[in-house]
Amino acid sequence: MTYTVSSSEKLRKSGAEAETKALLYLMNFYSNSQDIHYFVIDFFNDLTGMNRTAKKLWDLQSKGAKNSSPKSIGKELVTLFKNYISEIDFDAYILFLGGVTESFRIDASKTSFGIENIKDNALKKLKEGLIEECKDKTYILDEQITDEMICEFISHVTFVIDEREPTEYVKSIIKMHPHLIPEDTILEAIFNEIRDKQSSKKNINTVEGITIEATEEALDYCRHLTNNEIRLLTLQRILNWDILGRGIPASFVEIYNKFPAEQRQDKLNECQADCCRALFNNSRADGFWRFFEKIYSLIIKYPEGGVTDIYRKIDDEILEGCPDLDVHSFKYFISIVKEGIQK
Repeated sequence: MTYTVSSSEKLRKSGAEAETKALLYLMNFYSNSQDIHYFVIDFFNDLTGMNRTAKKLWDLQSKGAKNSSPKSIGKELVTLFKNYISEIDFDAYILFLGGVTESFRIDASKTSFGIENIKDNALKKLKEGLIEECKDKTYILDEQITDEMICEFISHVTFVIDEREPTEYVKSIIKMHPHLIPEDTILEAIFNEIRDKQSSKKNINTVEGITIEATEEALDYCRHLTNNEIRLLTLQRILNWDILGRGIPASFVEIYNKFPAEQRQDKLNECQADCCRALFNNSRADGFWRFFEKIYSLIIKYPEGGVTDIYRKIDDEILEGCPDLDVHSFKYFISIVKEGIQK
């Protein structure tokens, strides 16, 4: 297998925002979200989801315009088509759209659909736009642009219409725990930071024209973010605390000082590592956020309560839902939350 990078590009702010919405869509709303670990940026396409082993890929092209016509939508499909006819077998081809004209959908209430929900005349215009754009690209050969291939490709595309605000995408990271949701200004700041990190990946190096022989080689160019990075960033902004780099929360010092002097740093490192494992454990994500919500509400209710007092008020069922944490790392995390809330 070989794959040559082509059509990589730098985006305007509106395009960058659409790509960040698309990333958070893949991370939290897409049917295969649990399988996606890497988000590869402007390499195969605007955005490509990839599992941990880099064997499964979900290809996505985004368009931020709010009122795209069928023909312009067809033109936007060109990079997805390029990948469809490549030697890589992508698991999905997704076109993420900021909006469409009324002439496009049969059922306007559907925001994720295939060609079965596209009006006949709109589908005709879409194909025209795609064929025109394919003929204009040097990386697609004329003999590859056949009616059969175009129709086959379009039948594999999922069209997603974005109807959410940036704040809603950030809320989705925190799952179903409303007590943890900060005010909109913080949510917007988190979204903007994710957007800026995503955009900065385009400036690391030039990949246009690079040829790879296996999909995992795309990761060698470091133009990706991970599910874990985004979760950690979100949690740290909510708490206003760097879990890995800020040392000892004040309310944990008493416990820390009880450790034998020669074991203190190791114990602190273990607590930090446990917290990261808990945060990054996809299969136990709901249990972690339930624990977070519980300690958050307890600290608000008992602001003068010590770390151990808060720990003892947590139901065993909630503690058992976080198997990556032990007594000390539970208390360390409670200390971090307490520090963040009381600043």
